[in-house]
Amino acid sequence: MKQTPEYDKIQEQMRKGVITLDGFLGTDERKLVDIIASDDTSVRQKKTTHQAIAERMKYLKSRGAKGLGEFITVDDSFEVKVDSVRGLLPSPFGGPGMYGKINTTVTNKRLGRTIVFTDLHIHFIEDHGFYEGHGSPFRLEPEDLIDILEVPRES
Repeated sequence: MKQTPEYDKIQEQMRKGVITLDGFLGTDERKLVDIIASDDTSVRQKKTTHQAIAERMKYLKSRGAKGLGEFITVDDSFEVKVDSVRGLLPSPFGGPGMYGKINTTVTNKRLGRTIVFTDLHIHFIEDHGFYEGHGSPFRLEPEDLIDILEVPRES
């Protein structure tokens, strides 16, 4: 897939210091469309979708929010904590609204593995299939999300 001028502009917004101090690309020098295509392949190989991943993230976040900033058990298999930091962030992809700096921490008790994601991550994944570039301090590996969150697979 060829990168459009619109995606060039979006990628510029993702660079360090534009929207956030660290940016969203890390050390990844590939074109944005290539980053997205690579992660899309990983998700397809695990027989699921970006939407299924985002739905699972939203589900665990909504259940964890009941803990009011403390860890609570969700579905007997997860410990979930939802907390917020003051402020809002825009999406470099544009679109409506701003995204709160809300962190959701999920520990899969069976696996003994933990992952942290934000509302902006949910938007990135659900609407754009974007998990951030390699080397980004906040990159989420699709395989890790799928395994830790126990995202349903398609048959």
